[in-house]
Amino acid sequence: MLFIALAKFKMKLDKEVVAQNMKNIEEDEKDNVQYKEIFWTLGKYDTVVIFDAPDEKTAMNMALKRLDRMEIEMLVALPADKSNPYGPV
Repeated sequence: MLFIALAKFKMKLDKEVVAQNMKNIEEDEKDNVQYKEIFWTLGKYDTVVIFDAPDEKTAMNMALKRLDRMEIEMLVALPADKSNPYGPV
């Protein structure tokens, strides 16, 4: 399943926060989470992450690990192409 995570850091970014995020990414990959893209953004969110996870529970666990330092909005993403059951957009 494809997911999009929109995240806002609750604290100032420093080397320790970045190191913890990198550690979490390595842990997530052991849980079959595959990161497709990670973007730094300007505006309401600090980062946008596109990733694959086996199911919603795995995606939720990924977010729960980070709640001490981020506010995360999680979206399930469906491709807008011919294989989409809702048809192309």
